[in-house]
Amino acid sequence: MEQLTALSVLDGRYAKMVGELGDIFSEYGLIRHRVHVETCWLVFLGRDLGLFDLDEQGAGAVAGISSGFDVQGARRIKEIEKTTNHDVKAVEYYIKEQLNRAGLSAIREWTHFACTSEDINNTAYALMMQEGRQQAAETFGLVLETIESMARQYRAVPMMSRTHGQPATPTTVGKELVNYAWRLRREQNRFLQAPVEAKFNGASGNFNAHAFVFPEIDWIDASRRFLAQSLKVEPLLFTTQINPYNYIAEILHAMIRIAAVLIDLDRDMWGYISLGYFRQKVKEGEVGSSTMPHKVNPIDFENSEGNMGVAITMMEHLSVKLLQSRFQRDLSDSTVLRNLGAVFGYFIIGMKNCLKGLHKIDINEERISGDLAGTPELLAEPLQTVMRVFGEENPYERLKDLTRGKKVTSEDFTGMISNLSKVPDAHKQRMKRLSCDAYTGMAERLVDTYFKTT
Repeated sequence: MEQLTALSVLDGRYAKMVGELGDIFSEYGLIRHRVHVETCWLVFLGRDLGLFDLDEQGAGAVAGISSGFDVQGARRIKEIEKTTNHDVKAVEYYIKEQLNRAGLSAIREWTHFACTSEDINNTAYALMMQEGRQQAAETFGLVLETIESMARQYRAVPMMSRTHGQPATPTTVGKELVNYAWRLRREQNRFLQAPVEAKFNGASGNFNAHAFVFPEIDWIDASRRFLAQSLKVEPLLFTTQINPYNYIAEILHAMIRIAAVLIDLDRDMWGYISLGYFRQKVKEGEVGSSTMPHKVNPIDFENSEGNMGVAITMMEHLSVKLLQSRFQRDLSDSTVLRNLGAVFGYFIIGMKNCLKGLHKIDINEERISGDLAGTPELLAEPLQTVMRVFGEENPYERLKDLTRGKKVTSEDFTGMISNLSKVPDAHKQRMKRLSCDAYTGMAERLVDTYFKTT
């Protein structure tokens, strides 16, 4: 019943598909990451900067507040928040409680030292983005591997192209799949290589409180070391109170392009299923229509297309909104950032359903070869090209008159070729032997080239 009454499909119908995101992007996930940042900063202040005495046992106890954090801890923080009406301050008070219990009350006031809430929040979101990206990358890798496997399997299967939806120069099934693989692998590199950045520089980005209390410390260097070494994120120095979030926009724009390419694939696969080029595997007990018993619908590709569309809409908004803030800070970014989990959720659902669709199809070579054999007019292109080379008059126009908007036969071409006056006999024979399934150019070699260079 909890799923039946869920407001969002991510927590209802599709909950099982995105369950792994709960620990990352939920309210619990955000609180957990805040606790981690706060405790890491406390250890850094004592152990790395030496601002107070903290031996290894004490450092381990502080770190244990984060490593042992669970849902019960999050509930306690939410109870504290009822009084503070401030989520990050509630985290601070919770950590102080835990320090008291660990016998470390002497260092409790170093908790949240010189920090603004955004130091904690933006760094927590940076860690969440790292984990969310890793989850998405695992699913994305499976999609890419499946497309590449199909490209290898069908590298030499001739298929009629369709430009403008009309019969066009033949290709191979594998080459068309490699086109998608190349586009996705290109965006995969951008998606994975974009840096994840955080700022830890105080209320307006200038280390004001830090420098006033400890002017002898190089706080710029300290911030860099804390972020890069303790938390493994890229340090940001030039900010206001908030992270400008260029890095999130960069990652989301890569995800937008991945989603757009997969929508393109979804629609093509939908079309090829409609043409009969692919058969869908039938699962016992499933129905495709409430009234038409024969139907096997391409629902996985349709689901993928729809969810990717929702993801793109959200990502486009976040990638623009997060770059904007009034003066040194406003809170409009905070409410938007809380939707990162939904963004990754719809994105992953779209990928998983595309993957599901790919695993449910088999090629129908009989139908594909039948279409090629039944469309000999595709050979007008190579024939008029040979005629051009040997100086035949008006080769394009002659082939256009013979084929445009008409159904022709191999005999029609044979008669025309026999009457050519300038093409050598050897080439005439070669032209007469040409068939659509043999006219695939370097499609197979292009497939091989892709796998040699990736």
